[in-house]
Amino acid sequence: MSNTPANPNRRFSAAMERTGQWVFSQEIPTDVVVEVGEAKFSLHKFMLVAKSNHIRKLIMESKGPDLTRINLSDVPGGPEIFEKAAKFCYGINFEITVHNVAALRCTAEYLQMADKYCDNNLTGRTEDFLSQVALSSLSGAVVALKSCELLLPIAEDLKIVQRCIDVASTKACSEANFPCRSPPNWWTEELSILDIEFFSRIIAAMKQRGAKSLTLASAIITYAERWLRDLVRDHTGNGASSTAPDDSDLRVQQRQLLESIVSLLPAEKYAFTIHFLCCLLRSANFLKVSGSCKNELEKRISVILEHVTVEDLLVLSFSYDGEKLLALESVRRIISGFVEKEKTMAVFNGGDYREVCSGAMQRVAKRLDAYLGEIATCTDLSISKFNGIANLVPKGARKVDDDLYRAIDIYLKAHPNLDEVEREKVCSSMDPLKLSYEARVHASQNKRLPVNIVLHALYYDQLKLRSGDKAPDAITTRNQLKADVSLIKENEALRSELMKMKMYISDIQKNQGAAGTTSKARKTTFFSSVSKTLGKLKLNPFRQGSKDTSNIEGAVGGDVEVPKPRRRRFSIS
Repeated sequence: MSNTPANPNRRFSAAMERTGQWVFSQEIPTDVVVEVGEAKFSLHKFMLVAKSNHIRKLIMESKGPDLTRINLSDVPGGPEIFEKAAKFCYGINFEITVHNVAALRCTAEYLQMADKYCDNNLTGRTEDFLSQVALSSLSGAVVALKSCELLLPIAEDLKIVQRCIDVASTKACSEANFPCRSPPNWWTEELSILDIEFFSRIIAAMKQRGAKSLTLASAIITYAERWLRDLVRDHTGNGASSTAPDDSDLRVQQRQLLESIVSLLPAEKYAFTIHFLCCLLRSANFLKVSGSCKNELEKRISVILEHVTVEDLLVLSFSYDGEKLLALESVRRIISGFVEKEKTMAVFNGGDYREVCSGAMQRVAKRLDAYLGEIATCTDLSISKFNGIANLVPKGARKVDDDLYRAIDIYLKAHPNLDEVEREKVCSSMDPLKLSYEARVHASQNKRLPVNIVLHALYYDQLKLRSGDKAPDAITTRNQLKADVSLIKENEALRSELMKMKMYISDIQKNQGAAGTTSKARKTTFFSSVSKTLGKLKLNPFRQGSKDTSNIEGAVGGDVEVPKPRRRRFSIS
C-alpha cells in the first residue's frame, strides 16, 4: 500500500550531480567509488573512515592492494539516505526531518557511525532528533513509523517501530478523550496513512490502554474508507466495476486488507453503524473473502438488525452498478439469525414469539416487506426466493399485511406470464384477512391476483356486516372461503365440459350435413333424427295430438287405432 516511488534513474543522476558538486569542491582527487544500487558515488576514503567503522573494516580487510570500489547496495534507505550520510562524513549540513530520521538512524547503525568512533556522530544526532522531535507528537510518531515500512527488519531491531507505536497509541487515546484540535477525530486521519500491520499494532496498543470501543471504531472506519474507498465508500461503482480478475494483485491485496480490518473490530455490538457493516459485507462478497470473515460480519449485522433500513438491505443485494441482483443467502442468514435471537429471548421471558412479537421484530418485518417491494421488479427473482425471504419472519410480526401485499402485487406485475397456480404460490405468504380496508378494496379489483385472494377480499367485509360490524371468526371465514373456492372451481370445470359438448354436437351436425347432400329436400339434423326414431318407435308424445303414451303398444310400423278426441263446443250460454 506504499506510494509508487519516483523514477529511480532520474533520482540517482541528480544525486550523483549533487555529490560531485560538494566532493570536487575539496580539490582532492577521489580514490573510491561507492555503489548503492544503480547510483555510484566518487568519494574520499579518509573522509569516510573517519566516521564509519563499517567502511574502515571493509578497506582494512580488503585483499587487494588498493580498494577502489565498495558495494553498499543493502544500505537502509537507499542512495538518497546514503548521500546524506556521506555529506555528514564531509561535514556538510543537511536537514533531518521526521520523514528521514528513522532511515538515517538505521543507516548510521549499518555504517557503524556511533559516538565511540567519532564524537557527535550520526547515531547520536539522529537519536536525539528522534526522541526530542519526532516522538514528541502524534503526527511525528506516525510519519516516522510510516517511513519504517521500508526499513524492516533493522528498524524493528533498533526498537524504532515499537517506540513509535507506543507514542502514537498513547497520543491517540489522549486525543480521543480530550481533543485539542478540530475536528475532534483528526487523529484517525493521521493513523490511516499507515500500513495495515502497523495500524493493527496501534489498535492493539490502544486496547491495552483501555480505549473505548467507539474510539477504536472511529479509527477503523476512517482506515477502511481510505484504503477501500472504491468498495466501501464509493457507491457509484466506478472503482469496483473494473474488470480486474479475482486473482489479480489488487484483488488479493484488498481481500487480505479487508480480512485484517474485520479481525480488528471490537466486540461491542453497537460500536459500528449497520450501514458500515453492510458495506463491509458487500465488499466481502465481492472480494470472495474467507467464510469466517463473512460469518463474522453477518453475525454482527443480525445482532443490530432492528436498526436496518431498506437501503442497507439493498446494499447487500445488488451489484455496485445496481443492475444485477446478487445471491440473497447473506440476507437470509442475517434475518434468520435475528429471528433466532428474538425467539431465544421470547422463550427466556416465558412468552410465545409466534403470537407476541417484540417491537424490534415488527420493525424488521416492516423493513423486510419494503425491501421485497424493491427487489420484486427483478425478473430473475424466483418465486421460491421471494417466498423464502417473506416467510423468514413469523406471521405475528405483521399487524397488517398491506406492505407485503404491495410487494406481491409488484412481483405479479413484473412477472405477467405466471399461471394461476404460480400466482397462488406467490400469494401464499400473505394472509388476506390481515389486509386493511383500503387494501381489500384494491385486491377485490386486482385482476392479477388469483381467485381465492379476490374472494377473501370480497367476503371479509360481507361477513363483517353480517356479524354486526364485528370481525368474523378467522377459522369460520377461511373454511367458508375454501368451500366457495372449491365450488367456483367445480363450476369452471362444468362450464368447460359444456363447451366441449357443444363443440362435439356442432361437429356431428357438420358431419351429418355433409352426408345428406344427395337428398337436398330433407336435411337431417340431430334433433330431427331423434324425432324420426321416436316416431318409428311410436313413442312420439306429440303424434295424433295425444298426450298419454303409457298404453301405446305394437310393433314398429304396425297400425294402432287411436280414438279421435271428442269435439267440444264452447259457448257462453
